[in-house]
Amino acid sequence: MRKSFAEAILEYDKSRPVFFLTGDLGFMALEEVRDALKERFVNCGVSEQNMVGVAAGLAKDGFQVFVYSIAPFCYARPFEQIRNDICFSGLPVCLVGNGGGYAYGYMGPTHHALEDCAAMTALGMRVLVPAFDEDLRPMLSAFSGPTYLRLGYDARPRGKHVPLYENCGGFRKILCGNQGVLLALGPMAGLAWSALEGFPESGRPEVWAVTELPLAAIPEEILQKLEETPIMAIVEEHVPQGGLGMQCAYLLTKNKIQLRKFVHRAALGYPSGLYGSQDFHRAECAMDARGIQNMVLRELND
Repeated sequence: MRKSFAEAILEYDKSRPVFFLTGDLGFMALEEVRDALKERFVNCGVSEQNMVGVAAGLAKDGFQVFVYSIAPFCYARPFEQIRNDICFSGLPVCLVGNGGGYAYGYMGPTHHALEDCAAMTALGMRVLVPAFDEDLRPMLSAFSGPTYLRLGYDARPRGKHVPLYENCGGFRKILCGNQGVLLALGPMAGLAWSALEGFPESGRPEVWAVTELPLAAIPEEILQKLEETPIMAIVEEHVPQGGLGMQCAYLLTKNKIQLRKFVHRAALGYPSGLYGSQDFHRAECAMDARGIQNMVLRELND
């Protein structure tokens, strides 16, 4: 999505003054953004805490600021500055974390972002997790206060068109089904779509893309589906603690919705102690295409 993000920045509403800060990253991707923004594109170097402080100062002067880095360097390294400088004052700064989840694969845990959504929602930030390339433009147009944008890979089936993103809580149904509901966080929606599109409708769940946290409410259409078939599955490339699954379980409990089955596929860290590609880590957590298929066949349809 990095290329689509750069294109969305180039089309961003120029009536709102923008600064773009990068932590010495974005080569072979952000050159057009640099050329378009000129002196408002600043390479802050490998100094993420300082970069966030600079972003807060610019935001206080009336600019909307984008801060770009590899995801863990964007949210974890400058955590205190995000909390104190951005969130306490509610400033219009968008932290852009490239490579959410296990996306940086072989680079290992220092480059993986597995708890970012929980950490940022805990600070009161709006967390946006685009599922598809087309989500970037409307998401950026809705940016106003403290925001964390988690970039991944568009994994939809080849040639498929997606429902447009709307600023309405971040839920979209992308595949019909009769075996309950599967909620997938961001790019995992495209993966679930690819994994299950060949299943008969009677033997698969509805697949919904969820692209915004924290969850404010569960759509009525999903609640009605759960009344008919009280089965829910969650797939997220994020630790269970504080992620989509826990937030959804809280809302279901609050609304006194009883389920017959609740299945949660999440990032389990490093079960084998080995590091590999993103696909390797997803497979270890049983949330690759085969893992999602087996979940539907063995746990949702038994």
